Amino acid sequence: MTDSLLLALIGFAFVSTATPGPNNMMLLASGANFGYRRSLPHMLGIVVGMLVLFSAVGLGLSAVFEVLPQAGLVLKVVAVGYMLWLAWKIANAGAPREASAEGRPLTLLQAAGFQWVNPKAWTMALSGLSLYAPDHSLPAVAAVIFAFALVAFPSISLWTALGQQIRRFLTSPARLRAFNITMAVLLVASLYPVLR
Repeated sequence: MTDSLLLALIGFAFVSTATPGPNNMMLLASGANFGYRRSLPHMLGIVVGMLVLFSAVGLGLSAVFEVLPQAGLVLKVVAVGYMLWLAWKIANAGAPREASAEGRPLTLLQAAGFQWVNPKAWTMALSGLSLYAPDHSLPAVAAVIFAFALVAFPSISLWTALGQQIRRFLTSPARLRAFNITMAVLLVASLYPVLR
């Protein structure tokens, strides 16, 4: 892979991971409700889950969707159902001090598992690998995985840090409720590309 192609791939990976989507909306809400430190396992889980998903797709999992188109429909239904449940959980999250006692952010394993039903993660994996590793050779797939590994954590960290900063303004129950409902609506809105 040439240097210019690698730079283009890193730019693609950064834009893909830094733009709004289910992971980033959930991290913004997690930062606001639980703070940056308690959201670290959630962030690490996203990175681990994405890299495992990219590896599986790069090593041939995408062929399943070509052979069994129904698998794509099943994945879509499960993804939409799970994301609607998550939106409901976000909309009904308690105040930060209540969240400290009762609620908790996603664990590393939960966040990693979420990538398998996250439509944006699948889109990033399928498009990133088809654009930058069309032959699915091991070096090309490894380059795509490396690029996403390099930029994923820093870009998603920004969303969690922003959520933690927003937390200072969510001191009244009404503002927190409005924020959580807005995050839930944005999470549901992120499903639009999947449902078209």
